[in-house]
Amino acid sequence: MAETTIKMEFEGYWRDVNSGGIPSASGVYSVYAATHDAREKTVDLKRLLYIGEAADVGDRIRNHERRADWTRQLRTGEVLCFAIGRVASTIRNRAEAALIFKHQPPLNTSCTEEFKYDRTTMSLSGQCALLTTYFTVERTHRAAWR
Repeated sequence: MAETTIKMEFEGYWRDVNSGGIPSASGVYSVYAATHDAREKTVDLKRLLYIGEAADVGDRIRNHERRADWTRQLRTGEVLCFAIGRVASTIRNRAEAALIFKHQPPLNTSCTEEFKYDRTTMSLSGQCALLTTYFTVERTHRAAWR
């Protein structure tokens, strides 16, 4: 694996009740706790809960086996909210690992302590609140020995 830069434009935000509108696309998704202002038709993202990847992010989000875990993280008045970043299947796992390693979402258990890929620079745009928009992650020493 060589050093690479991954550019992603995030789309969103979809509240849980509107998750049927999430596209069927290869990509990475972020799960947030948010509040919704029905009058203003806006969401206010409070916390990043989880980052994942899938060949079909829409289907994965709607049918995720850890949905109950996501919901348990919500405080009174909060709802689940989602954003997606489309990315080619060949680099999807690398993009997900870089985002998890950098942001350490509380419900992610893999990729939090080591990064097994060569130097990866992420350049994010669009609907990517609570995510660092430009960063570089280096292979960790622990991962290099495996």
